Amino acid sequence: MLRAVTVAQGGVLGTELGQLLLALCLLLVALYVSRIVLHIAWRVVTIGVVVVSAAVIAMVFGLI
Repeated sequence: MLRAVTVAQGGVLGTELGQLLLALCLLLVALYVSRIVLHIAWRVVTIGVVVVSAAVIAMVFGLI
């Protein structure tokens, strides 16, 4: 009876299993956000490599 009252007062997050569920959900959100950020970072780095490569090639041929 006491356990039922404690869970009812603290909610699902008052239990260890509830806290584990919350931590896993936060980890999932962090992974998705970092995945999006890394996707953007790869594009920026790729564009940078292409631009710098074009500048080096232009410099080799005397265009710059």
